[in-house]
Amino acid sequence: MPIGLVESLFWLSLNIYHESRGEPEIGQLAVAHVTLNRAMEDDKSLADVIFAPNQFSWTFQKKNYAPLEINPLQESLRIALKAMTTPDFTNGSTFYHHVGVAPGWTAGKAYTGRYGSHKFYRQADPPISAAAF
Repeated sequence: MPIGLVESLFWLSLNIYHESRGEPEIGQLAVAHVTLNRAMEDDKSLADVIFAPNQFSWTFQKKNYAPLEINPLQESLRIALKAMTTPDFTNGSTFYHHVGVAPGWTAGKAYTGRYGSHKFYRQADPPISAAAF
């Protein structure tokens, strides 16, 4: 495996582990696809996307990123591999939040679905201008 791929797999696995371990597989896959979608949209590495300021809570709430549970880590690795090799089913989602909160940033975003205990969104399509016709 090329080093860039190994590094991407490492960071994606950690993001799945910290953001969605304990979720059903579909929820963990959706979190992985959001991470991958952001990287593709911004043409950045997964590490750059994950560690962008205030994007994923574990990167600014935890002082130690080391996983403490081996089985969820192994599952996160399996799901990261699956996400990297399967089509995105989240309709291009680049945002999500836990169902127990109602963040203000969802205004102007297009809701794409709920997977596990998270709601997913993407940028809303701009309105079609009458001048376009």
